[in-house]
Amino acid sequence: MWIVLVGALLAGLVALNVAVLQLNVRLDKVGRERIDLRTDNKALESQLSSENAAPRIQALAHKRLGLVPAGPDSTTFVQLAPK
Repeated sequence: MWIVLVGALLAGLVALNVAVLQLNVRLDKVGRERIDLRTDNKALESQLSSENAAPRIQALAHKRLGLVPAGPDSTTFVQLAPK
Protein backbone atom coordinates (compact mmCIF):
# COMPACT_ATOMS: atom_id res chain seq x y z
CA MET A 1 0.00 0.00 0.00
CA TRP A 2 2.75 2.42 0.90
CA ILE A 3 4.60 1.63 -2.29
CA VAL A 4 1.57 2.58 -4.38
CA LEU A 5 1.17 5.85 -2.46
CA VAL A 6 4.85 6.76 -2.79
CA GLY A 7 4.76 5.82 -6.49
CA ALA A 8 1.72 8.04 -7.07
CA LEU A 9 3.40 10.93 -5.25
CA LEU A 10 6.56 10.49 -7.30
CA ALA A 11 4.55 10.34 -10.52
CA GLY A 12 2.78 13.55 -9.53
CA LEU A 13 6.09 15.19 -8.72
CA VAL A 14 7.52 14.15 -12.09
CA ALA A 15 4.42 15.47 -13.87
CA LEU A 16 4.73 18.76 -11.99
CA ASN A 17 8.42 19.07 -12.93
CA VAL A 18 7.60 18.39 -16.60
CA ALA A 19 4.91 21.09 -16.52
CA VAL A 20 7.34 23.58 -14.96
CA LEU A 21 9.97 22.70 -17.56
CA GLN A 22 7.47 23.30 -20.39
CA LEU A 23 6.53 26.66 -18.90
CA ASN A 24 10.20 27.61 -18.65
CA VAL A 25 10.74 26.70 -22.30
CA ARG A 26 7.75 28.84 -23.31
CA LEU A 27 8.96 31.68 -21.11
CA ASP A 28 12.40 31.53 -22.71
CA LYS A 29 10.87 31.60 -26.19
CA VAL A 30 8.67 34.58 -25.30
CA GLY A 31 11.68 36.35 -23.81
CA ARG A 32 13.65 35.89 -27.03
CA GLU A 33 10.69 37.13 -29.08
CA ARG A 34 10.45 40.16 -26.81
CA ILE A 35 14.12 40.97 -27.36
CA ASP A 36 13.67 40.58 -31.14
CA LEU A 37 10.63 42.86 -31.10
CA ARG A 38 12.45 45.50 -29.09
CA THR A 39 15.33 45.36 -31.58
CA ASP A 40 12.88 45.72 -34.47
CA ASN A 41 11.17 48.64 -32.72
CA LYS A 42 14.47 50.44 -32.23
CA ALA A 43 15.34 49.98 -35.90
CA LEU A 44 11.91 51.26 -36.95
CA GLU A 45 12.20 54.25 -34.60
CA SER A 46 15.57 55.09 -36.13
CA GLN A 47 14.21 54.77 -39.65
CA LEU A 48 11.19 56.93 -38.80
CA SER A 49 13.43 59.56 -37.23
CA SER A 50 15.63 59.64 -40.33
CA GLU A 51 12.65 59.92 -42.65
CA ASN A 52 11.08 62.70 -40.59
CA ALA A 53 14.34 64.66 -40.44
CA ALA A 54 14.45 65.50 -44.19
CA PRO A 55 11.15 67.47 -44.32
CA ARG A 56 12.03 69.27 -41.11
CA ILE A 57 15.45 70.29 -42.44
CA GLN A 58 13.86 71.34 -45.74
CA ALA A 59 11.35 73.53 -43.88
CA LEU A 60 14.09 75.13 -41.77
CA ALA A 61 16.22 75.80 -44.87
CA HIS A 62 13.25 77.49 -46.53
CA LYS A 63 12.26 79.51 -43.45
CA ARG A 64 15.71 80.63 -42.26
CA LEU A 65 17.68 80.80 -45.50
CA GLY A 66 15.00 81.20 -48.13
CA LEU A 67 16.15 78.06 -49.94
CA VAL A 68 13.76 76.15 -52.18
CA PRO A 69 14.15 72.78 -53.88
CA ALA A 70 15.58 72.98 -57.38
CA GLY A 71 13.12 72.23 -60.14
CA PRO A 72 13.87 69.75 -62.91
CA ASP A 73 14.32 72.55 -65.46
CA SER A 74 17.03 74.25 -63.38
CA THR A 75 19.15 71.15 -62.88
CA THR A 76 22.32 70.83 -64.93
CA PHE A 77 24.86 68.08 -65.15
CA VAL A 78 28.62 68.50 -65.39
CA GLN A 79 30.54 66.24 -67.73
CA LEU A 80 33.84 65.20 -66.20
CA ALA A 81 36.83 64.58 -68.42
CA PRO A 82 37.90 60.91 -68.61
CA LYS A 83 41.06 59.99 -66.75
